[in-house]
Amino acid sequence: MFNFSFDKRMIYFIIGIMVLSTISKYIANPNAIFALLVSVPGVLIAITFHEFAHGYSAYKLGDNTAKNEGRLSLNPLDHLDPIGTLMLLLAGFGWGKPVHVNPTQYTRKISMEKGEAIVSLAGPATNIVLAFLLALIYGAMVKFSSETFLLSTVGSIVLLILNSAIAINIGLGVFNLIPLPPLDGSKIIMPLLPYNAKQWFRNNEQIFYIVFVVIWITGIASIMIAPPIHWISTGIMTLTKMIFGI
Repeated sequence: MFNFSFDKRMIYFIIGIMVLSTISKYIANPNAIFALLVSVPGVLIAITFHEFAHGYSAYKLGDNTAKNEGRLSLNPLDHLDPIGTLMLLLAGFGWGKPVHVNPTQYTRKISMEKGEAIVSLAGPATNIVLAFLLALIYGAMVKFSSETFLLSTVGSIVLLILNSAIAINIGLGVFNLIPLPPLDGSKIIMPLLPYNAKQWFRNNEQIFYIVFVVIWITGIASIMIAPPIHWISTGIMTLTKMIFGI
């Protein structure tokens, strides 16, 4: 649920510079191009399920907006944002086409604020769950496939795709938990803040957008999310190895 509320031209200009810089590195490194191609399935899966989860959770809370706009779908074409997808492929983090929701339609059993938090959390949580399920598939392949298959070209590529998909889902999930607009984390923390802090947060939202852009383009965001990505990745793979005894 990645939605900028200020002039997008600045964002696109920054993205353009980052993309050109990254592309030049890929051109100079054929192995990086292969890694890029291997990551495509993981990107499609991560973005599709992330955005679907937002729409589906809103629908379960009583909001039909996503359903009426055709977003309760697992068709990647319904969820891909060209720029966000390109960034996820080239930079390791990005976004999908924002799912529109109407919090006023949520069930009155919970507040709109809590409803927004639940809908926002659904995307990152789904990515983490997906990463674990993909890790189980990876572990099952390693455990039950023949050594001949695992060492074959097809087997090696399948394992690489799974490994990449696991990393991308964890990366997308953790990245969106950063508590700054326009990321999901900014809505997830809202019910936890005192009233005055909520008002200050809302009144200064534009400043937080700028802060986000700064930590994004300077690489600080990558540094911030590196530890939790490592912890989650290690935990998932450790659990997978325990389950399959590998």
